[in-house]
Amino acid sequence: MANQQQGTQHEQLDKAKALIEALPYMQGFRGQTFLVKVGGSAMEDPALVESLMRDIVFMEVIGINPVIVHGGGKAISRAMSDAGLEARFVGGLRVTDERAVAIVEKTLSEVINPSLVEMLIKFGGRGQGFAGTDVFVGEKLAPAVGPDGEAVDLGCVGRVVDFQTEAIEAAIAAEEVPVVSPIASERGTGQSLNVNADVAAAALAGRLRADKIIFISDVLGVMRDPADPASLLGTITRAEADQLIADGVISGGMIPKVTSSQECLEAGVKKVHLIDGRIEHSLLLEIFTEDGIGTEIVS
Repeated sequence: MANQQQGTQHEQLDKAKALIEALPYMQGFRGQTFLVKVGGSAMEDPALVESLMRDIVFMEVIGINPVIVHGGGKAISRAMSDAGLEARFVGGLRVTDERAVAIVEKTLSEVINPSLVEMLIKFGGRGQGFAGTDVFVGEKLAPAVGPDGEAVDLGCVGRVVDFQTEAIEAAIAAEEVPVVSPIASERGTGQSLNVNADVAAAALAGRLRADKIIFISDVLGVMRDPADPASLLGTITRAEADQLIADGVISGGMIPKVTSSQECLEAGVKKVHLIDGRIEHSLLLEIFTEDGIGTEIVS
């Protein structure tokens, strides 16, 4: 019985130490804006999504202003398959014709977005959903280079060139968590454009002058050897990121995250974090502990 009580006391002490470790971060982050980009296979696990939304409510309760931009690639691919459309990617971008963009927009803005808002409310938070077309103004991307060197028209795929952030800023001022889908309204036509969620998140972080942007995906962070978790780089600079891209250490889907991160820093965002959403509470571990759990990119 005595050993059991001693064990319980040790567990309680560990919890108290964790709170004390987090205290200076809580004090320093009060009033700051953190943009959280949610994506990757963690979004396929309801338990992990709920855990993440609970963590974001925690951030909001202690005085941080979280803003969420979410992806939904796998859900979009399933919806397209159900409609008889085949997913095709060129250079990491989804080729999106007018029929496909309607499916993308519906999946993001009418399925995923409201479900995230509902989870925030479930855990006692306050959230407000925003269709990206009400926030992002875009223009179509030029044709991409296909695997055989041919030009491929990406269709309704765009980049962000302007914003309408008044409603987002009002939600932040009202202590609500904005939840935004990565769809832009084409300048001049109003056509919906599919935007890479990492790129949309980075653009919004820069516009809001967020103090941090946290990319939540399927990898631990930047690793020198993707097969070796011990090779995780805890902190890199923008210049080091350029060299890692040139060396092929950063490749594939990490490239848009990292290049978008560099643009964020140029726009005034103070720090970028890349973390693995498959690890429960990775967001809190990265933000509120000394060692963190992923990679941070700094100027």
